[in-house]
Amino acid sequence: MRWRRGWRDPAILVISRPVTYWDRLGWKDRLGREANTRLQRQYGDTAFAGANIYTPQLVVDGRTQGVGSQEARARKLIADAGAVRERSGVTVRIVRATDGGRSVILGGKAGAGAEVILVALSSRETVSIGRGENGGRKVSYTNVVIDETPLGRWFGGSQTMALRAQQLATPGADRYALIVRQGQGGAVIGSAVI
Repeated sequence: MRWRRGWRDPAILVISRPVTYWDRLGWKDRLGREANTRLQRQYGDTAFAGANIYTPQLVVDGRTQGVGSQEARARKLIADAGAVRERSGVTVRIVRATDGGRSVILGGKAGAGAEVILVALSSRETVSIGRGENGGRKVSYTNVVIDETPLGRWFGGSQTMALRAQQLATPGADRYALIVRQGQGGAVIGSAVI
């Protein structure tokens, strides 16, 4: 996450999910994905009790939301989420395998079962805005979602999942993350950068 030059925290995983609902303005964000738009709407309907969706919307662990450009509020939401994660006892470890793949080691309580998702990311992308109130400007994204692959479900306790080297070779991706989420539009209870 970066608001001011130099403020970066390796414990925070920032993922950009460009949406498609601005396509109606006459320009199309080449990074917009319908899956991102659906997920944002699911968060609005479930986690945020029918709240409006907008950009730049900051969603923190699928539990809270705020305006992405409001740094003080974002810092508080992130700190609060960190405290919730700390109390949860959920652990996600990534171990390099000899075949070039990875082993994902999960531990703790997952509740009713959680999705384990591999997210392929492009660490930096810039898009020119063709029309609308920001027409002629550029937007820079950090860790843009290129693809997502469900790896399975986790119901708590200790569990290991294998990631093959081929799963870490998505065209256009230069980073990968693992997300443990309690269903579509549910809380993110664990994550790790691979």
